[in-house]
Amino acid sequence: MANNMRVARVYLRVSTDEQDLARQERIIEEARAGGYYIAGVYREKASGARADRPELHRLIQDLQPGEVVVAEKIDRISRLPLADAERLVASIQATGARLAVPGLVDLSELVGEATGVTKIVLEAVQAMLLRLALQMAHDDYEDRRERQRQGIELAKRSGRYRGRTSDRASHERIIALRSGGMSIAETARLTGCSASQVKRVWSMHRAGTTEQGRGKAARAAETAS
Repeated sequence: MANNMRVARVYLRVSTDEQDLARQERIIEEARAGGYYIAGVYREKASGARADRPELHRLIQDLQPGEVVVAEKIDRISRLPLADAERLVASIQATGARLAVPGLVDLSELVGEATGVTKIVLEAVQAMLLRLALQMAHDDYEDRRERQRQGIELAKRSGRYRGRTSDRASHERIIALRSGGMSIAETARLTGCSASQVKRVWSMHRAGTTEQGRGKAARAAETAS
């Protein structure tokens, strides 16, 4: 591979299993069209307000100096509170990589060419712009949560609130694959769910099956007596 080739790792994230990652897939081709070699694509279904995202951590572990992390928006990377978001970004930057996210002004090339006071000023401006973007992503997340809470309260008062329905089709696929002996990792890949979601659905299914078995045994005992 040529030394001057630009290398990117693409991070795609949605918040829930019910959402589809397909809309974000376009940024892979956009990165290629921009001259990047795609070293990896990391797909995750988890809230950006969570720090424990396995695929994001795997991406960070895979990063090499000079690579870039490509995402649809900064809120795909983080909706964490500012201090936590800055630590997350610092862990990316510590690898020698940088972010390439639409809407986030990247002054890295200018910083690399600058010296003295100019370099210090550009670094400060870059840090300020990044902090602003991360804070806005978190504020937007909190605003959405508050609007959702208010909407639920209004729906409850009017008797229209029914709660959140589970994705039955997705759950049935998970149960079918796991019942057929498929591993958690392979089931997650085939269903487009996270491994944690697969574990949760399978545990619920097994608990329900166990409870049904106990119920049948109890009814049989009652009949026998």
